[in-house]
Amino acid sequence: MELKGFFASRSARAIMRKRVSVVERKKVSTTRLKRMKAEGVPIAMVTAYDYPSAKLAEEAGVDVILVGDSLGNTVLGYDTTLPVTLDDMVYHTKAVTRAVTAPLVVTDMPFMTYHGTIDKTLENVARIMREGLAHAVKLEGGSEIAETVGAIVKSGVPVMGHIGLTPQSVHQIGGYKVQGKTRDQARKLLDDAKALEEAGVFAIVLELVTEDLAAQITRSVSVPTIGIGSGGGCDGQVLVFHDLLQYSFGQPAKKFVKTYANIGEQILGGIAQYVKEVKERKFPGEQHAFKSERELAAVWSGQGE
Repeated sequence: MELKGFFASRSARAIMRKRVSVVERKKVSTTRLKRMKAEGVPIAMVTAYDYPSAKLAEEAGVDVILVGDSLGNTVLGYDTTLPVTLDDMVYHTKAVTRAVTAPLVVTDMPFMTYHGTIDKTLENVARIMREGLAHAVKLEGGSEIAETVGAIVKSGVPVMGHIGLTPQSVHQIGGYKVQGKTRDQARKLLDDAKALEEAGVFAIVLELVTEDLAAQITRSVSVPTIGIGSGGGCDGQVLVFHDLLQYSFGQPAKKFVKTYANIGEQILGGIAQYVKEVKERKFPGEQHAFKSERELAAVWSGQGE
């Protein structure tokens, strides 16, 4: 099987030449994100869970990297994000923050790590910030967690909100459904966005919210909105690394995802070719081996003393 390879294509080489110089980029801050909203500059956010993924995301020019608990589905093989632990998030956040200098790194607080006492929540947040070296945390929920959000912000930690489809509540919601289709849902989401804004979030993720409602929420709050499956009226967009690059298997197609490369297919083909060449003794070739001095080589071959 001959591999043309995405990274060997002419268009990919052009992209590589246009990589954003990390040295030239300024550090992205929460203040800068708010300024981008005010100036109408779209915000590009992507998930990353390890050093090489984060490195590529930074060089591609993303503004924000989300170490999402979606790693449960994409990296750890779980059906939902619920089994993801605080230790998991700290571990993956450390890998990401070691890789980047310019993007703002936001880490998801995993399931049930911010629903206990305020003291316990702050203890969990501190681990993400101190051990993972994250720049901010993200919490799912609306007005019901506004007090918690406020306490975290007062402690000095920036918080990103997340409303609409909240995967950690998938069983309560009844599945992965578009939110905001009814008048009551729309009113609740608008109220939640305002509550989070008042609590001090610096941005809000809107997931699977109807396009017109997402645009209305965006106009209604002063902080940036980051959409995923919520249309083009948000201040920015976020996609999962493995979705936009088709770096996963067995995942159903998502209407709101655009495929920008199919590296899963390329990786599969590359490994298959490697296995084939090993089985046929075509790899390694002479160019992949190291030679001894002539006299010593003669000894190993049985022709010398």
